[in-house]
Amino acid sequence: MSRAEIEGRQMAQQFRDKNNLGNQPIGDLVTLIEQACAADVAIVEAPADEHGMTMCAAERRTVFIAVACTENPMRQRSTLAHELGHVLFDDIGVPAEAQIESRADAFARHLLLPLGGLSEAIETMCGTPEPEELLSRVVQRFRVSPALAAIQLELGKHISRAEKEHLKQLTTPRVAARFGWSDLYRSLQRESCQPRPPQQLLARAVVGYMDNIVSVRQLAALRVKPVAEIEAEYREAGISPREIDVAWASPESLPDIDIDLQALEADLAAGEE
Repeated sequence: MSRAEIEGRQMAQQFRDKNNLGNQPIGDLVTLIEQACAADVAIVEAPADEHGMTMCAAERRTVFIAVACTENPMRQRSTLAHELGHVLFDDIGVPAEAQIESRADAFARHLLLPLGGLSEAIETMCGTPEPEELLSRVVQRFRVSPALAAIQLELGKHISRAEKEHLKQLTTPRVAARFGWSDLYRSLQRESCQPRPPQQLLARAVVGYMDNIVSVRQLAALRVKPVAEIEAEYREAGISPREIDVAWASPESLPDIDIDLQALEADLAAGEE
């Protein structure tokens, strides 16, 4: 086992232990990263060849992770986990090297599909599924790609190397269609194609909206949704800009002014003469 594999697995286990994740599948990975690392995470529209990136503002110690919208939800999760690995290993900005990237890949695999969790899942499965069905169950349960699942299945000694090489070639759409969970996969695709701003940023923007600083159009742009949809959502939630009480606009608040028109009347009279 390589050094990158060992370090990636150890860091993944430390992260799971620190956040009390046990060996269970991870649901909303974006929220987990934002809450565990105080990072800003965004899902953004990007070119097809772009997957993810991480930046750090050193002066503010702020971490920003962005991953691309994609019809491949399993790849998006792997990308998120990979970028989290760079954050935890504190190698953001370090020139990309094979060792560093391999370590982040190993971290992502063991975070999303820990070997302990894999063994526990297999032990509780009904029957003894054939390799392709076993792969399908693991992919569906842990929301990982067939290639990632195949590697972990072989590492856990649940399949042979030859079976791993065969299973790595399968795609998630094929596996989902073959074993009856295409509808679930399509719902995952819809979610992974939806842009998503960082939660902390959006929360601050909503406060600005309530204080009449941020417009509903700006909120709609941030969320990449129609203005009418955003207006309806916040109206239903009881969120709206507060009314501005302009004191000087109230007649009762205006001061009494004593205007002497005698000089004006004298000037007008002189003009008539």
